[in-house]
Amino acid sequence: MKVFRGFHHPGIAPACAMTIGNFDGVHRGHQAMLALLRGEAQQRGVPSCVLTFEPHPRDYFAGVTGKPELAPARVGTLRDKLTELERCGVDQTVVLPFDARLAALTPQAFIDQVLVQGLGARYVLVGDDFRFGAKRAGDYAMLDAAGVKQGFDVARMNSYEVHGLRVSSSAVRAALGEGRMADAARLLGHPYHISGHVVHGRKLGRELGFKTLNLRFAHWKPAASGIFAVLVHGLTEPPPGRPKAASTPSGGSEDTSVPSVGAYGQPLRGVANLGVRPSLDPNDVNGGRVLLETHCLDWPAGLGPEGAYGKIIRVELLHKLHDELKYDGLDALTAGITKDCDDARAFFASMHAETHRQTTRDRI
Repeated sequence: MKVFRGFHHPGIAPACAMTIGNFDGVHRGHQAMLALLRGEAQQRGVPSCVLTFEPHPRDYFAGVTGKPELAPARVGTLRDKLTELERCGVDQTVVLPFDARLAALTPQAFIDQVLVQGLGARYVLVGDDFRFGAKRAGDYAMLDAAGVKQGFDVARMNSYEVHGLRVSSSAVRAALGEGRMADAARLLGHPYHISGHVVHGRKLGRELGFKTLNLRFAHWKPAASGIFAVLVHGLTEPPPGRPKAASTPSGGSEDTSVPSVGAYGQPLRGVANLGVRPSLDPNDVNGGRVLLETHCLDWPAGLGPEGAYGKIIRVELLHKLHDELKYDGLDALTAGITKDCDDARAFFASMHAETHRQTTRDRI
């Protein structure tokens, strides 16, 4: 998948079949829309294209109005969004910076400058609640009428439901915020995960006997937070015949390199803290940023103590143990981490037992 920051690039396709949205989480509704888009693109002999925005438009308006409560909790990072779009077979993604200039475009100017002149749209697929342009003045009817006049097809996809529940990024955020990880997985079509490069931290964990893998979560307001039983992918070699994790640079200031699909090896069990680490100094080496700190219950000997730094890993958050806690001192923190590890092991043991029972039933 080709990734572009803006549409003023020589490598961008001169024509495309496209869809527009934030695609936070790339949930099952998004996946159904992208499958339809791919089919329409193939019929027209043009590449499929996703137009998305960074920051999220509601992040932008929360900043300019001084109302941070308006910003939505973020399901995934830009890296994870791009990875999932690639997994869905999208040919190219265009990431537009949502700024004052873009926010001020009238609906017709957005159609003219972005869809027609910028991306050469031949087909535009949108959701049933799609709005666009300054003050969200543009709607499906306006887009459809413009398509008739300017030579592109327009289609609308109705809501996607699972067991009677409308699948949306809001529903995913609610499930993650309430620690309902199984519900989030049903909405996403896979366990909720976060990926990134392993970065250096304060190294307090190794002093306490719990070495951690640190991933930065680029947004200040993650949809999930707390302590989780997790699976870590990317620390072991992939099976023979599969590519190792490789990066496709996407440009821009945020690191959004996309690992190859199928590039991760055998997962490792662990326990992770996603949040702001209330027991630590907020002025630590990571500057008070949101971190996902993961301790593997069994560290691969072949990696050595420093072998994980710089690796791209994916951490699946399977089960929430509890919210973040503030401990009074390092002894209490060590005891808390020890209990979290024990609880994570108990969770994985119960998972194994349930899998064994299911396999036994299937054989009968």
